[in-house]
Amino acid sequence: MAELILNQELVEAAVIGGAVLGGGGGGSMAWGRELAQLAVRMGSVRLVDIDDVDDDALLVTVSAVGAPAAKEAMVKPVGYVRAVQLLAENANIKADGLITNECGGTATINGWLQSAILGIPVVDAPCNGRAHPTGAMGSMGLHTKKDYVSFQAAVGGDPAKGRYVELVVQGEIERAAALVRQAAVQAGGLVAVARNPIDVAYVKENGARGAVRQAIAVGKAMLGAQTQGGSAVVEAAAEVLGGDIVEMGVVDKVELVTEGGFDSGRIVIGSFELTFWNEYMTLEKDGTRLGTFPDLIMTLDKATGMPVSSADIREQQNVAILNVPRINLLLGAGMFCPELFVSTEEITGKKIIDYLHQ
Repeated sequence: MAELILNQELVEAAVIGGAVLGGGGGGSMAWGRELAQLAVRMGSVRLVDIDDVDDDALLVTVSAVGAPAAKEAMVKPVGYVRAVQLLAENANIKADGLITNECGGTATINGWLQSAILGIPVVDAPCNGRAHPTGAMGSMGLHTKKDYVSFQAAVGGDPAKGRYVELVVQGEIERAAALVRQAAVQAGGLVAVARNPIDVAYVKENGARGAVRQAIAVGKAMLGAQTQGGSAVVEAAAEVLGGDIVEMGVVDKVELVTEGGFDSGRIVIGSFELTFWNEYMTLEKDGTRLGTFPDLIMTLDKATGMPVSSADIREQQNVAILNVPRINLLLGAGMFCPELFVSTEEITGKKIIDYLHQ
């Protein structure tokens, strides 16, 4: 597939489509839009197909880690570049390409700014084609790779409030990811991360090839339907992804807790209940399960059709609920590891693992 230059015309499509694939998480559209616009102004951002990259080339995952609703969260744009530089300076890791950890309003943009400034291409093979709560879920099954050592660098926090931190850690993936999550807490809720160098051959087998282009396709369809109203925008997203609009209604209740670098809680819309752990985890109607992570469960504003994350949804808001079966998504290997879902069940109080192979 031909190389794609990620220009200003593609920013909005990538942000909006990415936010839908965020499934309630994946970062804010506002911040993703700001980063993307800055990136395309500063330099050339190249999106390349993974088949056009040598198998032994080294890819580095770039992401943001934290709780979307945290009140003191701050990462300056330079922090995203600094995280990549920290890996090079402290672990002698030179990235031949960058991949985002997931899709989301911000996450789909991960790597754009680093690409523009450092001249490293963005490779269209995210660790996951939808957003997910934990770093291990976005590590393409590397936690099962014997003797694999994870290198992770994190940058974030407001210097004016004494929150700024830089961290470089190496070790077993889940332990390293836990330290990065704590760095996000210390930074006020969010850090930019560069992590898990791995060769292209591994990513070809375990990543979500083409997920950035899928996000752009969803966004283009939604933008193209805007003149027909919010319902048409929602339906456009559902059509591209092969999902269903299961309800349009008013949000009766929002329960949200921000703790340990995560948001968690539940949302009630009429007879529907959604639980979330950053991303939406379960969708039930009168106690009957309709969708279970990694199925894509997403809320969209009924009036505009625009995505509404779990951190931004409010009581009395009129929303649509989109449910997309996982078979229609581009998923990385981390979505097929039951051991990574134990904490999800503990946080939500819902059975998740039993539904993984349905």
